[in-house]
Amino acid sequence: MNYSRIALAGLGATVAYFVLGGILFAALPSLRKEFMKYPAVYRTEDDMKRVMPVGMISILVAIFVVAVLYAMAFPAGGGVLDGARFGALIGVFAVCGFALHNHMILNIGIKLTVGQAIAYFVQWLVVGIFISLIYAPAHTS
Repeated sequence: MNYSRIALAGLGATVAYFVLGGILFAALPSLRKEFMKYPAVYRTEDDMKRVMPVGMISILVAIFVVAVLYAMAFPAGGGVLDGARFGALIGVFAVCGFALHNHMILNIGIKLTVGQAIAYFVQWLVVGIFISLIYAPAHTS
């Protein structure tokens, strides 16, 4: 495993995760409106801002863990398709372990659950792709 490549891949994938998350969750009014329907469950935007550093650090750590798992699975680096498959597996894990599971324990509607599931899957798919692109070994001529 190449730890500097893992670190770079983790940082790059984290940036991609937050950029895509901003687009999916903040820019799509339908998903944003769904969250707002559940004020007893979800924090207000002001409250979220207070705890955002913890959430950002937790995602950074999670993506570093995923980058290490990718490096363990593809020590020499895999291709973009490998990254997409890897990201899709992590995405299915996130959807089943969190979005669908949260639908069971939180009092939220199916529309929000499906929206979250799609957004999380796409985010983790992109994380896998970015990790594969950045973790790829340097080409020697």
